[in-house]
Amino acid sequence: MRAWSVVEPGPVEEGALRLVEKPVPVAEDDELLVRVRVCGVCRTDLHVAEGDLPVHRPGVTPGHEVVGEVAGFGAAVRGFEVGERVGVAWLRRTDGTCAYCARGAENLCPASRYTGWDADGGYAPYTTVPAAFAYRLPGGLDDVTSAPLLCAGIIGHRALRRSALPPGGRLGLYGFGGSAHLCAQVAMAEGATVHVLTRGAAARKLALDLGAASARDAYEMPPEPLDSAILFAPVGDLVPFALRALDRGGTLAIAGIHLSDVPALRYESELFYEKQLRSVTSNTREDGREFLALAAEHAVHATTHAYPLSRADQALADLKAGRFDGAAVLVNDLS
Repeated sequence: MRAWSVVEPGPVEEGALRLVEKPVPVAEDDELLVRVRVCGVCRTDLHVAEGDLPVHRPGVTPGHEVVGEVAGFGAAVRGFEVGERVGVAWLRRTDGTCAYCARGAENLCPASRYTGWDADGGYAPYTTVPAAFAYRLPGGLDDVTSAPLLCAGIIGHRALRRSALPPGGRLGLYGFGGSAHLCAQVAMAEGATVHVLTRGAAARKLALDLGAASARDAYEMPPEPLDSAILFAPVGDLVPFALRALDRGGTLAIAGIHLSDVPALRYESELFYEKQLRSVTSNTREDGREFLALAAEHAVHATTHAYPLSRADQALADLKAGRFDGAAVLVNDLS
């Protein structure tokens, strides 16, 4: 099969991602073989391709927002049928036995493995996933609309919970791409006032169209103090701005897996008055199930831009340059 591979991590516009021939993967005993229908384009894929994240699997095929159908499965798999629609997300496997897994924090498992980083992902006609980590998707959403829910949606949901937003609170979102525009919809459905701070005019327009109370440049202050904020942009320089925007007792959650260096913080103006700074590390399967249920309940919808899978390199370059709002989704045209 023809699949995308990170041959040499580096700038995507210089050919870090290339189409190569790979064998169709073989499902292990506890895995599903999934024929990829579509795969969402996540900023983490960009970090893997450009080397912001260290190489875990040389020549890896990125992609972890996969909607596909079961094409086969290992001997130990029960409860799935060939042809069934499933979702494949970022968290691929944990040991299930460590102290973190035992207390329900499997996202912190030291032995955790990830789709499109530790194992080949969905920028290909076929991928595999342990059956215990596959998602059954809610009905009523087509493949393209469903794909961004599987990482952008799930991690945005965990970030929202980590931000400790009080009922009816004031939430600031820094950056407004695939994850933030889904997070905003859940927050507003639950009664929050949402203020968006982001660099792109198209993203600010999308925020207002979705019902945000305001949309300003990322380095401006919101029109009122925030109870909580989430930093989706991988820009460490924004951390002091977001902390200064918080009201007393507010919480800033950093949602990305990669962040550029954070400048020195001023204690009195940025951390005093019991402000909190929290990171977000992956997600649990329970986060995923909870978010997918909320997405169905509140009719959360992704703003998507379809690209053929054969143009995945262009989709990543466009993501890097901020050429689209919402999320890009690759539609499989490879074999």
